[in-house]
Amino acid sequence: MALAHDLAMVPLAWMAAFWLRFNLGTIPPEYLAAAWRWLPAVLVIQAAAFVFFGLYRGHWRFASLPDLLRILKAVGAGTLAILAVVVVFTRLEGVPRSVFPLYAVLLTLALGGPRLFYRWLKDRRLYLGEGQRVLIAGAGRAGEMLVRDLLRDPGRSLVPIGFVDDDRRKRGMEIHGVRVLGATGDIPRLVEEKEIDLVLLSMPSAGSRQIRRVVEYCESIRVPFRILPKMADLVAGRVSVDALREVSIEDLLGRDPVALDQEAIHAGLSGRRVLVSGGGGSIGSELCRQVARLGPSELIVFEKSEYNLYCIEMELKRTFPQVPIRALLGDVSDPIAVEHLFESCRPQVVIHAAAYKHVPLLENQVREAALNNVCGTRTMALAADRHGCGIFVLVSTDKAVNPANVMGATKRVAEIFCQNFARRSGTRFVTVRFGNVLGSAGSVVPLFREQIRKGGPVTVTHREMTRYFMTIPEACQLILQAGVMGDGGEIFVLDMGEPVKITYLAEQMVRLAGLEPGKDIRIEFTGLRPGEKLYEELFHEQEALKPTGHDKIRLAAHRVVDWDTLEPMMETLEAACRSYDEPAILEVLKTLVPELASEQTRQPDNVVRLDRRQKA
Repeated sequence: MALAHDLAMVPLAWMAAFWLRFNLGTIPPEYLAAAWRWLPAVLVIQAAAFVFFGLYRGHWRFASLPDLLRILKAVGAGTLAILAVVVVFTRLEGVPRSVFPLYAVLLTLALGGPRLFYRWLKDRRLYLGEGQRVLIAGAGRAGEMLVRDLLRDPGRSLVPIGFVDDDRRKRGMEIHGVRVLGATGDIPRLVEEKEIDLVLLSMPSAGSRQIRRVVEYCESIRVPFRILPKMADLVAGRVSVDALREVSIEDLLGRDPVALDQEAIHAGLSGRRVLVSGGGGSIGSELCRQVARLGPSELIVFEKSEYNLYCIEMELKRTFPQVPIRALLGDVSDPIAVEHLFESCRPQVVIHAAAYKHVPLLENQVREAALNNVCGTRTMALAADRHGCGIFVLVSTDKAVNPANVMGATKRVAEIFCQNFARRSGTRFVTVRFGNVLGSAGSVVPLFREQIRKGGPVTVTHREMTRYFMTIPEACQLILQAGVMGDGGEIFVLDMGEPVKITYLAEQMVRLAGLEPGKDIRIEFTGLRPGEKLYEELFHEQEALKPTGHDKIRLAAHRVVDWDTLEPMMETLEAACRSYDEPAILEVLKTLVPELASEQTRQPDNVVRLDRRQKA
């Protein structure tokens, strides 16, 4: 049918060119006879050009610029070929020279016009349907691709009505016939005026603050909204309606994309044997993914949980088949297993992410917390030193600062050991400290999701409680960045942004579920649990922060502890763990971390710092 249409356009354009040549008047008989005489040749030559230049590879439904270029090539080549034949056989007798450019222009219009009209007609059919009327926030490249996807697929039930964008230069512009109607602040007005059923957030490069603002506009008028994933998660610039998803709490609390020194990270990890302990956990598994992307000579995953190890091993082998993966079951607090691990694998870089982290659970299980978090770290660190490992990165937590709980105290002791052991070892020991990560196993976000799913109530321990949050991928990126920056003995503190009220977090998660806090889902305040603090700190008052070469990472000056005092206490702690002597464990923890005793007795003015005692 397409070929028949194009062949029908050839005689129309050919005869119309003669008619235009004679000013839309009567064509003289001799010229009219020449036009009819040459018409069969024109048809044959032009049909050959159509086929040669591939006019029938594309579909009219998706006619676009490449199709127009093919038409121009076919018409241009055909016209030149017709001109050459006519010159050779008749030296243009009976065919005016002006006919040829007129013919080319008319034929181009006759071929291209119907194609573009057909596509426009198909695209605009959506506007006549009964689908949901949508407003698209973001008129950039992602928005353009999204609206094109909406218009192309007649099976979709979404009808694009307009864009909103804060770029003033885009106001009034049309993208595929869809107009930019205003700024994001106009969303409430436009939703009412245009009877919008759904708002689509097409801002994959936007920061959480921008997304939060748009979401608040939508929530204020109770209009549903969906979002495209971050640009890093989209496939090579391809945006699709299928990629639309509900806005997550990570979108609202995440921060702007982190700029990393990729060359330094690649140089520090590429081609090396990298060991990740606790590699099946939330942080550990993401560290494994990011390390695997850097092309290590071997990635060793050491994990206590058989199921978690199985899952991450299968994922890594599927996603990174070119990277040698060695998955080993074991406990970091088991010296024999750790020694065998280092002897057989000879890791050059160790990222120690294995730790118990659940504060209330560990508060009454002091022995398990100390054995895993302190003795396990010491066992791994000593093995790394014995076997000449180049870098040892300890993943720590903000709960290690002025700890009010056993978990934080054990992580602080692990920090103290690594910082001071670095002065006696050829291995570079680096500590990276950060706050909560969104969506990690056992964290508040999965708990709130489950409570909302069951209809509530959502339990918050205290109305004024605040926490620092970052996404798991961002935390892991900064861990790797800090790991290659350190010379040994440093504590790197990640910039966690502004602390977030847990009450705000709970309310936003309820709203994102399409419900009203306090009305559909009750928020219940249960009181602080054992070991919990109202707020967390990222550094101690004596750890004067200094800038580093990365604007998201700060350097905390660590407090020196005399090794002759520290090492016997570590031996005492380990012996107490092996004999299950929890009072003795607590005594060591309180001696090494006097802040713990101070917080537990709620006497913050009576704090005795270990380093001050050493000076005395």
